[in-house]
Amino acid sequence: MNGHDFTLAGARLTALPSGALWWADEELLCVSDLHLGKAERHARRGGPALPPYETRDTLLRLADAIEASGAGHVVCLGDSFDDLAAAQALSETVRLMLTRLQAGRRWTWIEGNHDPGPVELGGSHRNVLTTGPLTFRHIAEPGAVGEVSGHYHPKAQVKTRLRRISRPAFLVDGCRVILPAFGTFTGGLRSCSAELSGLMQPDALAILTGSCAHAVPMPR
Repeated sequence: MNGHDFTLAGARLTALPSGALWWADEELLCVSDLHLGKAERHARRGGPALPPYETRDTLLRLADAIEASGAGHVVCLGDSFDDLAAAQALSETVRLMLTRLQAGRRWTWIEGNHDPGPVELGGSHRNVLTTGPLTFRHIAEPGAVGEVSGHYHPKAQVKTRLRRISRPAFLVDGCRVILPAFGTFTGGLRSCSAELSGLMQPDALAILTGSCAHAVPMPR
């Protein structure tokens, strides 16, 4: 799957170029910060107009990741919807897409700060999920070990011979991995920010997404 393999708390994981995390031994695919309904929320609140296809685009890319991995369990790490009203406003077409993605597999929605309420869209709803040595939650907690989280939409910038490139990135150290946002038009926080530099250990890696997963020392 052209990803970058690493080990966290004894679990063998793969950071995929799409921004999804794959745990082969558990047949578990994890994504974070889908922010479905972002364009609808912006329109409802009078914000900048966004192309209306972002939700469908996000779900199509998620469908590709599920098909490529053959995942038996999908974990969405919070902020799956841009807010609760956006979840309730999803079209029947989008709801059908979600139903098809959930069919025949476990599906876990982790609570995020944008989507604190339960959503009647199938699957189970959890604040935190612990599976084997790993704990899945939306926002990283200092001192945690074996933690998989999202929330910050991390991005990393690297310099090539011709230019600087900034891409969504996984941040990985011996205690945790922070996933990039999977949703379309979600923006990001640079890895050199005080919040992320304070969470990650000095030897942390940034694994950039794109055509392939590319690991570099985390830019600070």
